Parts: sequence; structure tokens; C-alpha cells
Amino acid sequence: MQLVLLGAPGSGKGTLAADLKNIYDIPHISTGDIFRRNISNKTELGLKADAYISKGQLVPDDITINMVADRLSEPDCSEGFLLDGFPRTIPQADALNDIMKKLGRSLTAVIDVTISDELVLKRLTNRRVCSNCGLSYNLISMPPKQDGICDKCSGKIIQRKDDSEDTIKKRLETYHKQTQPLVDYYRDIGLIFDVSNEGKPEEAVNKVRKYFE
Repeated sequence: MQLVLLGAPGSGKGTLAADLKNIYDIPHISTGDIFRRNISNKTELGLKADAYISKGQLVPDDITINMVADRLSEPDCSEGFLLDGFPRTIPQADALNDIMKKLGRSLTAVIDVTISDELVLKRLTNRRVCSNCGLSYNLISMPPKQDGICDKCSGKIIQRKDDSEDTIKKRLETYHKQTQPLVDYYRDIGLIFDVSNEGKPEEAVNKVRKYFE
């Protein structure tokens, strides 16, 4: 089962990915993890990527594509994978098609985790984190026992700058502008599976399981 996972910040994509990884026993592969591993291991591609990242520049597609190709050819992906964060553009989607052809395989589906921008704002603007240990909270769904104090270490609970309303709105605008053409691309070839994630997390998981039954 070869899956691609799309979803806006705050859509609950990460939680869904963790559940699907366990259900289908396939690796959850994020481009962030691929970059970190290559840079940490000082691979040729990792060194090239790090040179761009250290200058605050975007890593060129050819480096990213080669990293993804290497990762998908590893033994743990032989029974499938869940790819998260790639592709982001139509040229990258075309490159993924080429990678799959070389592996003699094809994508099973592209899961688009959908959620309203209003709910994303509600979720993320209420997100908090402990400034000491990093434990995450949500003022609505998972508040600390004592207001402003971490349950685990008694550290101060803060809101990250990334979770301010203005920042989230800009991130959502960028995501929609960048991702909608990709969604349309995959919809045109019949690979898109829309999963609404506005309810409980298990509801989204059950929709995916039913789809693949």
C-alpha cells in the first residue's frame, strides 16, 4: 500500500498518520525526517542540502527528489509506505511517478485530510506548550490541570509565535495556494480520497479503513 498524505497545518494529519502506520504496518515517511537523517549521517545529499539550509535557502528539487527516491527504495518500504510532505508541487508529483515506475510500483491513493480554516484556527490558537519540557496542551481539548502550569514539570505554559492567529492565517493561505493545484492533479487521475477530520480522530481512521476494505 503506497500512500501520500496531504493536509493543512492543524488538520490532524500527524495523528492520522501515526494511526495508519500502526494499522497497515508501513513506515510513516516525512520529508523533514529524511532531511534530518541525511544531514545527520553526512551523506552526499545531506551535505548538499545542509549547504542550502544553513544559508536560509530552499533546497533544490533534484536533491529532495533523490533523497525521497533513496528512502523509498529501502527494504522497510517493500510492503508500502505513507509519504508525508512530498510531493508539494506538480513537478514533484511527476518526479514521484518516475520513482514509482523505477520501483515497479504505483500509488494506491492520495489521502487529502480536509478541515475548515475556522476549525484550524480554533485548534491552533488554543495550542500551548510547556516552555521547560515541551509537553503540548490545548486549552479546549486537553488543558493543563492548573492554568498556565505544566502537569509534568510545573514549567510555564506558553503560546508559540507560530500559533498566533495572523501567523496561522498566513500559513493556511500559503498551503491552499501551493497545494490546491496538487489536489486537482491527483483528483484528475482518480487518486484523491478526501477524509474530513472535523470530528473525533477515530472517525477519520475508520473512514480510511473502510475505503481500503
